[in-house]
Amino acid sequence: MRESTIARNYAEALFEVGEKLGKTEVFADLIHGLAGAMQEEVSVRIALETPRVPKNVKMDVLKKTFAGSAPDEFVRFLAAVVKRGRQNIFPAISTEYALLVDDKFNRVHAGVTLARKPDESLQQEITEKLSRILGKEVIPHFRVKKSIIGGVQVRVGDLTMDGSIRRKLKTLRARMLSA
Repeated sequence: MRESTIARNYAEALFEVGEKLGKTEVFADLIHGLAGAMQEEVSVRIALETPRVPKNVKMDVLKKTFAGSAPDEFVRFLAAVVKRGRQNIFPAISTEYALLVDDKFNRVHAGVTLARKPDESLQQEITEKLSRILGKEVIPHFRVKKSIIGGVQVRVGDLTMDGSIRRKLKTLRARMLSA
């Protein structure tokens, strides 16, 4: 099985437990924090991934790390993942879990590219319009790319909406050359 499929299965199991306990978002924060620690702290990633550290030691470290700050069910989930030797996919599990949470709350992430840094009101206006168009709560991720000259480019999953001045100029040029 591919890593993404395995991670999705683990994320679904954790999500189901989170839903039953009413702690879906708590689990999201915890798994995201663990994945972030693995990605940002080389020592954490190495300690969890190296075969030199026995699984029971890894499980004990995770139990002590999350003791008092995480529900027992979450800690048992982490122990089950480590027991099966899948601790290297905690970041992928986090990503898959976040997708499940977004789906539950009818949210979607959108990459929004503008030629200049947008102010608060423009960010809010773009977010509201995208939410209306897509029928979901949009979580925008703004970035600046001066080469688009003006307008906006939006990417949501595989869907791309390009309202940039650069694209419009290219289209106009192609029409003029073909005439």
